[in-house]
Amino acid sequence: MNYPFDLPTAWFILIGVLLTGYAILDGFDLGAGMLHLFAKKDHERRVILNAIGPVWDGNEVWLLVGGGALFAAFPPVYATAFSGFYLAFMLVLMGIIFRAVAIEFRSKEESPKWRAFWDKAFAVASFVLPLLMGVALGNLVIGVPLDAEGEYAGTFWTLLSHPYPIILGVTTIAMFMLHGAIYLSLKTSGEFRETIRVWVRNSMIFYFVSFALTTVATFVFAPHMAAKIQSMPILFLLPLLNILALANVPREIHHGRDFFAFLSSCFSIVMNLALFGIGMFPNMLPSNPAPENSLTVLNSASSHTSLTIMMTIAIIGVPFVLAYTAGIYWVFRGKVDEKHLHY
Repeated sequence: MNYPFDLPTAWFILIGVLLTGYAILDGFDLGAGMLHLFAKKDHERRVILNAIGPVWDGNEVWLLVGGGALFAAFPPVYATAFSGFYLAFMLVLMGIIFRAVAIEFRSKEESPKWRAFWDKAFAVASFVLPLLMGVALGNLVIGVPLDAEGEYAGTFWTLLSHPYPIILGVTTIAMFMLHGAIYLSLKTSGEFRETIRVWVRNSMIFYFVSFALTTVATFVFAPHMAAKIQSMPILFLLPLLNILALANVPREIHHGRDFFAFLSSCFSIVMNLALFGIGMFPNMLPSNPAPENSLTVLNSASSHTSLTIMMTIAIIGVPFVLAYTAGIYWVFRGKVDEKHLHY
């Protein structure tokens, strides 16, 4: 079968869509995990866990599918990233494991010390994951040292040696914290919801300041990202829509329309990652200071036959993932029942 479009570019876009789906879905439960640290009562912490409990593991399917697609569609990029950033990926894996174990183990004992330990483990893991994700995106923007074979020539600390990835890591924390606070406001009621609405306001200030700092830092440290948008004036619509979506969040929260505030937050994440993808293309893993060693959509794609077969599988399989996700959220819609907490 011959598809009427460029397959490597189509897979670049599809992987971006899968990772954007992950950022939207796992972003709010990571945000809820970070805010879990600020809950003062055991009952409040249980409400937070029950708000994300039925969906958090399903959200991570999108990360697995995105990683699998990267492995199959762009094997050199997958090999370089997973071998060169081994320690960073191990920290991500530990964070995912600690979150899962903390959610399951916390309610197995009534001991306050036992619960306090797993509460801290859950919150710390929830902070580490978005921080590393933001650092990874920041390094992709400014480039990493690759040798002539496309192998990573730096260390784990090289990834943390530039201020831009750190700024992006903090901004990702702020973005997910706001996203999580809005989701919790959507899922709770009564006195605790009023507490969460304070968290929404504080998270909003944190994110708006971080977003402004990232914008300035991008012009200073990664002017090529802005140049890509300047070369096609129609792309200015993306940052404009992003700002409008962010500005709509406090408006919807003020009127008590949490669902529309959540949709605005989702849309803002989509715009952020769309800008990132457009700025990166056609690079998958840019090399700095030797751009000729970069891994791109063209020089790292699988064979035409492999991409064609995978595209057919994706066209059949992705609707099932979407249906599964929609079904789970439909079944567990509505507010958390505080009289029947399972976690």
